[in-house]
Amino acid sequence: MRLTLHDGGQTRTVSLPWARLLGVLDVAPHPALPNVADALETALANPDDMPPRWERRFQPGDSVVIVVSDNSRATGLSGYCAALVDWLQRRGIAEERLSFVVATGVHRPATAAEKAAILGTTVYERFKRRVHNHDAQDAANLVHVGTTRRGTPVRLNRLACECDHLILTGAVTPHYFAGFGGGRKAFVPGLAAAETIARNHVRSLHPAEPRLDPHVRICVLDGNPVAEDLLEAAQLHPPAFIVNTVLNGEGAVAGIFAGALDAAHRNACAFARRLYCVPIAGQADLVIAAASDTTNFIQCHKALFNAYAALKPGGRIVLIAPAREGLGGDGFRRYLQLGDPEAIVAALRQHPDINGQTALSTLQKGGVTTLVTEMDETDVALCGATKAASLEDALDQARCYFQERGISTPTCYYMPNASATVPLCDKAMS
Repeated sequence: MRLTLHDGGQTRTVSLPWARLLGVLDVAPHPALPNVADALETALANPDDMPPRWERRFQPGDSVVIVVSDNSRATGLSGYCAALVDWLQRRGIAEERLSFVVATGVHRPATAAEKAAILGTTVYERFKRRVHNHDAQDAANLVHVGTTRRGTPVRLNRLACECDHLILTGAVTPHYFAGFGGGRKAFVPGLAAAETIARNHVRSLHPAEPRLDPHVRICVLDGNPVAEDLLEAAQLHPPAFIVNTVLNGEGAVAGIFAGALDAAHRNACAFARRLYCVPIAGQADLVIAAASDTTNFIQCHKALFNAYAALKPGGRIVLIAPAREGLGGDGFRRYLQLGDPEAIVAALRQHPDINGQTALSTLQKGGVTTLVTEMDETDVALCGATKAASLEDALDQARCYFQERGISTPTCYYMPNASATVPLCDKAMS
């Protein structure tokens, strides 16, 4: 068995004669749209679940806010933002009545350079005085719009709530406890108060036991308490319409969807599922997963989560994740330092916090993981994982592990883009 691996920006071929490859799990190939701006016009001419002549609701003098993702999420917006602005101006929306809000959630504010990259330089230069960062801690600029049936108090960005028309943009990818990104997630966490975000995220916990709720599943919206709470929160102040993209494995826009909040999002999710979800007949003893473009461990947790789904009980994961910026936050570190899933769950029940679910998931999977990383050994140990000196060392460790257990030829999957690739058993794909 020979594999071409991407390790820290380098490409290398390794030989594993002692393992049996079951498959390479990767994002399905799909061509990029030849013209994203034209595709947007088509999508807006045939929006999902919108009434006839819906665009007539836009009138001269109306104010519009367009919500955009921060730079932690690639969306392809810069390729169609100018076309969206033009579409609005053709319907009488004056330039000075159009603003943008960067849906940062609790992330740091976007810099000027990042805003230009998100919107495209031309659009940013036209509107830079009206491109605002959301601030989840700024009580004066948050508006209470209601409470969900599960008890989540929903406070949202004031500018987004007080305009005449709100437009949400984003990209749809699988999400390990919200089901999918995009759509409703532009509201919560994107435009929400920190408390709102935390109270929603705690829905990922089992209601009675010290573990994650099994109904909270990747690529599942219905029956998922986190996803359902997110949708209800968004419906308390629904947007005029949304525009969601799906990117292919090269990061180019492969599909664009526009229309009503839930309908357009679900259609984008169905398309994303075909690209990102890979059917597997069974799990493997060894999963070699690469998350070579991640800058911290919080980001590469997605790869760990996906790799774990393809792993047999008692197996091992070799995760290639540079994470040169370390764990990714002091809040995440504090939960890891609790060192025990039960202690994390107890802390989350008392004080909901957005870092706790990732820490809980990490500790439940770290013990079967060998990391090829730039993180220091102390931080790797906090994740419950083992650090390898090199990729070769990690593979040697895996071979010894299986030999000690009498497994002479372990089965193996390789996941070259593990952060974006979701292994699902065949029955789950139906």
